Amino acid sequence: MKPTLFGYGMTTKAIAKKLGGECTFFDDNCIETYIDEHNNTIKPSHLFNPDESSLEVTTPSLPPKHPLIQKAKHLLSEYDYFLGGVLSGDNTPQKNPFTVWISGTNGKTTATQMLTHLLQKRGAVSGGNIGTPLANLDKKAPIWVLESSSFTLHHTHIASPDIYLLLPVTPDHLDWHNTFEAYMTDKLSPLLRMREGELALIPKGLDIPKTNAWVVEYDSNTFLCDYFYLDASKLHYKGAFLQDALLSLAVTKVLFDESDYTLLNRFKRDAHRQEEIYDSKDRLWVNDSKATNIDATVQAIKTYAQKEIYLILGGDDKGVDLNPLFKEMRGCMLTLYTIGENSRRLLALAKAYHIKAVASYTLENAIKYIDTLHNRESVALLSPAAASFDQFNSYKHRGETFVKLVRKL
Repeated sequence: MKPTLFGYGMTTKAIAKKLGGECTFFDDNCIETYIDEHNNTIKPSHLFNPDESSLEVTTPSLPPKHPLIQKAKHLLSEYDYFLGGVLSGDNTPQKNPFTVWISGTNGKTTATQMLTHLLQKRGAVSGGNIGTPLANLDKKAPIWVLESSSFTLHHTHIASPDIYLLLPVTPDHLDWHNTFEAYMTDKLSPLLRMREGELALIPKGLDIPKTNAWVVEYDSNTFLCDYFYLDASKLHYKGAFLQDALLSLAVTKVLFDESDYTLLNRFKRDAHRQEEIYDSKDRLWVNDSKATNIDATVQAIKTYAQKEIYLILGGDDKGVDLNPLFKEMRGCMLTLYTIGENSRRLLALAKAYHIKAVASYTLENAIKYIDTLHNRESVALLSPAAASFDQFNSYKHRGETFVKLVRKL
């Protein structure tokens, strides 16, 4: 039995392809019903009739109030479909790999990549929100490391991880979840389904629901080192990346009683994540375009707190409370350069917190202004604490634009 698929996106297209096509999609962007090259039928969302469907799988991004989600009677996430004991497309029972789910507000991708890097020699593959749908993962791989978004976790009610690693959580995606409490509930939801002996690494101080998992609450790098017998001095990382590295090593220590510092130090971070570049005058510019929430920007500021910072900030802030970010900036040697649609809001907050700010509105203007003041002892930091879609196609496009403009100086 093939499921009804909500949203004609990467996740659901991968499911249809795995099932050999001839699936039915309902999509908001579809105006008239049509057939694609794989004989899938794509229909407008308003045509969905729940009485004609016995199983629905949704793309993660559809919010709880979406009409398709509200109408569905047998809704599954891709996690439930592939890992929750549901029969596969050929009606054979599923045999699941060992899974590590990684979630949190900031650093999910880096931690997922770090852990996969450490476990690759043992056959591990990574997927989920990192860009590879579960349908495209090798079912024979012994370990799946899954970057797990709050959207996916909200729609997941059957599947559970063997190890759950939750990175620090701060307000984000409130336009989707409506409240921080709802966002936090989704982040902690895997614990409700975990079994005895399974590990959950959780930031200390959260309101943890009743669970059968073995919960380890961490509050510092020192705690992680002491609890898991790790040595942070052997790692070539700093700031939030150091904690990501220690958490990754904690997992390998639990699974295989090993801590391969040399291997982890060879890990290469993605572009647009505190990516350091130097211009023709040997001045440091940092491309942290992937910092789309305030926690990521706070971590970047902490990383360079010993220098004078020229911070480029702004975009679509998704309605979050920005006061915690400005409280963090207040104690730094910092000048703010505002860009994007929330520029006026940022300027008002800067005035309230007595932080020097320059209305730049565009990335090109901000770099031009910073260029007149920047020297070898300071740092120019693009860490927007906002999504990019008001002025760019993606955070990647924003970061690439930043790098190109710096290279021209």
